[in-house]
Amino acid sequence: MNKPRRLARPLVDLAQSLLAESFRKQGFAASELVTRWPEIAGADIAAHAEPERIRWPRVTEGEPSEPATLVLRVEGPTAIEIQHQAGIIVERVNRYLGWRAIGQIALRQAPLSRRNKQSRRKTDADAAARIASTLGAVSDESLRTALARLGAAIKQK
Repeated sequence: MNKPRRLARPLVDLAQSLLAESFRKQGFAASELVTRWPEIAGADIAAHAEPERIRWPRVTEGEPSEPATLVLRVEGPTAIEIQHQAGIIVERVNRYLGWRAIGQIALRQAPLSRRNKQSRRKTDADAAARIASTLGAVSDESLRTALARLGAAIKQK
């Protein structure tokens, strides 16, 4: 007896179906606003802010619908800069979506959840030792070691 053949589905299709409900609960009709945030907002804004949710106003019969509020998670020190760029962000998001979906931005100061973490390189022990040998004027051993590691890390970049 022959078994029916199942074709393998691409992983992206499975992931989208799994994540769709989660995005819907946060007010995102489509996941593109989250997944393509750096392209939509620009790399400079995306480095310090990310979309957290969209708050849609209640719709009542007979009244025109108001645009939604985009809630951004923003790193603390850059919140003022992002606040000044709110108009630009609203314009870019609406241009991407193709209609005036967003009317304002609300900021929530918190660490970014999906930060582009750079891999921490291990400093070259030989380079740190060479640099430490030039720091004879520093009497504190732990300070000398820390300065040597810092110097080696800077030289690697």
